[in-house]
Amino acid sequence: MFEPANSISHPAPRASRPAGGERAFERIEGDLDKGLIIICDHASNHVPAAYRDLGLPPAEFERHIAYDIGAADVARAIARSLGVPAVLSGFSRILIDPNRGPEDPTLVMKLSDGAVVPGNRLVDEAEILYRRANYYDPYHREIDNLLDEGIARGKPPAIFSVHSFTPFWKSVLRPWHATVLWDKDDRLPRPLMQALRAIEGIVTGDNVPYSGELRGDTLYRHGSTRGLAHALIEIRQDQISDEEGVARWAERLSTILADCLEQPGLNEIRYYGSKTDK
Repeated sequence: MFEPANSISHPAPRASRPAGGERAFERIEGDLDKGLIIICDHASNHVPAAYRDLGLPPAEFERHIAYDIGAADVARAIARSLGVPAVLSGFSRILIDPNRGPEDPTLVMKLSDGAVVPGNRLVDEAEILYRRANYYDPYHREIDNLLDEGIARGKPPAIFSVHSFTPFWKSVLRPWHATVLWDKDDRLPRPLMQALRAIEGIVTGDNVPYSGELRGDTLYRHGSTRGLAHALIEIRQDQISDEEGVARWAERLSTILADCLEQPGLNEIRYYGSKTDK
């Protein structure tokens, strides 16, 4: 019988090495003096063994409810191509979603795209705090560590976040090959979209099918509130479902980002605020 997550006995939190030795994040080393870091919030579909897959069948972990398909491979390839650092999550968004604010009601999902998550059904505040301390917080702390180091070196890094989205929604094909999500700071999003739209055959969206105006999300926390240039790309999953597609998009984005890094003011701290600010 499945044991609800909030009834699991946990050892004391241990920094970035949670129970069972799982990693809360993956870090790729790179040159901070280049002024860019790559992040991937939904890189992994991993759930620690103690959670018994949260009561879900294996097939659910191959869906977008568990992770952003293809995004981690693209993020790693861009980081290595440009020689810049990257931080990728080491846990599934079903366990806890690092791209949500701590007070967001969707931080731990009980129902995701039609799938009931048994292991989250009875989750209580203590369990949420445990997941935050062992998975969510170490991931964000590592991003902050990189940003702090870059700022200390005199070149505040721009942040590029890699996500992916499903080709269909309610049986309707989404027309965009890639979209850019952003809030008020347009230093990176505008040249990024301009470059993508200049590529023949690529349909590029602006703040679709989701919005970059989400209070408390990763780029709000690390970009908007810190005055650092940032952008989030969503790539349609059929574009990066195999090695060829990953390589094509990683090369494309690496070239674009290298050009974007030449933009005046990109590596300066400027506070634009957020459209979600009251």
